[in-house]
Amino acid sequence: MDPMDIIGKSKEDASLPKATMTKIIKEMLPPDVRVARDAQDLLIECCVEFINLISSESNEVCSREEKRTIAPEHVLKALQVLGFSEYVEEVYSAYEQHKLETMHDLSKSVKWGNGAEMTEEEALAEQQRMFAEARARMNGGATAPKQPDPEQRFSLATTKG
Repeated sequence: MDPMDIIGKSKEDASLPKATMTKIIKEMLPPDVRVARDAQDLLIECCVEFINLISSESNEVCSREEKRTIAPEHVLKALQVLGFSEYVEEVYSAYEQHKLETMHDLSKSVKWGNGAEMTEEEALAEQQRMFAEARARMNGGATAPKQPDPEQRFSLATTKG
C-alpha cells in the first residue's frame, strides 16, 4: 500500500513548491554544479517522502502518549526512533530559533503590507474603523466618515479653544 493512500491524498496533493526547493538545492551546491530537472524532481519527491515518514512516526509517538496534537517533542522523538538522531540537536536548535523569532515578531508593533507600523492600540482603532465602514456599506451603501488620526484630533481640539 502506498503511504499516500493511508492519509487519503494523491501524490499531486502532497508536494513542495518547486521554486523554493530548486532554490534550496542550488544554495546547497557549489555555483558551478548544475542539477538536471529529473534530479531536482527526484530530490523533491524524496523530501516529500521524508516529511511523510517523519509525520507518520510523529503521529505514532503522539498516539502512544495518548495525545491528540503532535508537538515538537513528538517530531524530535520520531527522528530518534527512525535513526536520525544526529539531526535532533540541529532540528531542536532551529525550533528554538523559530520560537525566539516568533516571540520577537509578536512583541513588535503590527506591520502592515504597505510597510507602515502601528501600535496595538492604533491597529485596534483602525480595525474598528474598518468594521464601521463595512457595517455602513452593508446597511445601505454609505461609508462611515473617516475619523482623523489622533494627532489631527489633538491639533483640532487645541485650535478650537
